[in-house]
Amino acid sequence: MKLLVVSDSHHERDCLLHLKEKYEGKVDAMIHCGDSELEKDDPAMVGFQTVRGNCDFGTDFPNDLVLDVAGYRILVTHGHLYNIKMTLMNLRYRARELGADFAFFGHSHELGADMIDDTVILNPGSISLPRGRIRIKTYALIETVQEGVRVRFMDNEDQELTDLTQTFPLVKA
Repeated sequence: MKLLVVSDSHHERDCLLHLKEKYEGKVDAMIHCGDSELEKDDPAMVGFQTVRGNCDFGTDFPNDLVLDVAGYRILVTHGHLYNIKMTLMNLRYRARELGADFAFFGHSHELGADMIDDTVILNPGSISLPRGRIRIKTYALIETVQEGVRVRFMDNEDQELTDLTQTFPLVKA
């Protein structure tokens, strides 16, 4: 399994078009964790599994998605409805309720990945407006490997941030 996860593009279409050109057909799913500020039928969004962020107006996208990809269950949300800027507890509980192997979110514009309760919790950062101590425009690639699942953060020029690469054990599929 290989996934592309991006978030918080905030009306910037070119970065999404670039990611589509680079990864479409080469990953099992392209996931956008909200705040695209684009319409569902915008060519930059077509092909992305997308949720609604706090800056997305209208009802084109759901608040949450639950995807089953290659035998793995994935919860996708923006994060604002789970209060992720204060705690990951609410997101963790929801992932546990759903039996999710992965929970992807955005909202804070701060990249990060951890394993909590056998679930990989990941924020790919922001592809347009990064915040936090690592102020680099980023997205994430998630791939199953023999050791489990590898998380790689990539900058907007498709260079891996190798110091941030992590492999988590996942026993499934």
